Amino acid sequence: MKTTRLWWVRHGPTHEKAFTGWRDVAADLSDTDKIVRLHTYLPRNAALVSSDLIRARSTADVIGLGRTRLPHDPDLRELDFGVWDGLHFSKVADMHPELSRAYWETPGDVKPPEGESWNDLHARLTPKVEALHDSEHVDVVIVAHMGVIMSQIERALGVTPYAAMSHQIEPLSVTRIDIGPDGWRADVINHQP
Repeated sequence: MKTTRLWWVRHGPTHEKAFTGWRDVAADLSDTDKIVRLHTYLPRNAALVSSDLIRARSTADVIGLGRTRLPHDPDLRELDFGVWDGLHFSKVADMHPELSRAYWETPGDVKPPEGESWNDLHARLTPKVEALHDSEHVDVVIVAHMGVIMSQIERALGVTPYAAMSHQIEPLSVTRIDIGPDGWRADVINHQP
């Protein structure tokens, strides 16, 4: 069994101070020095795939030069926050105090109204990640979202969703997760080249 190196890149900053899930919010890609460092840090021979949301697609566009581009994939989207999407965290806490608290403190099956749970996200992502591992690519750069990356940290470290959510995942950071004969391993988390 081969080892696949998944280079998870969080999209550029959106400057949103609200839940930002499936809303198509643009990324600020004006920090060209940081983008050049990121592009240089990532393996040149890697395949590149991104979520289909504009903030991930545009980030992939600026780091994609020379890499094999795979089609954008809606399965790599951020958590669907349902009716919470676009609302400030404090407003959600006021509107749905018990549900909001449970969503953060006991993630799993808890979901926002018309949204998806942490477990729903895993169910959506697992086949995609397995397909990338089963592909011919050894290195795959995946431009995605904070919740998506945290869910993969959970799997690699074998921790609870709550523990995975304690990790900081900055915009334009890299989290590398290797999948090989010995299982999953988080090589770096939130590295900022």
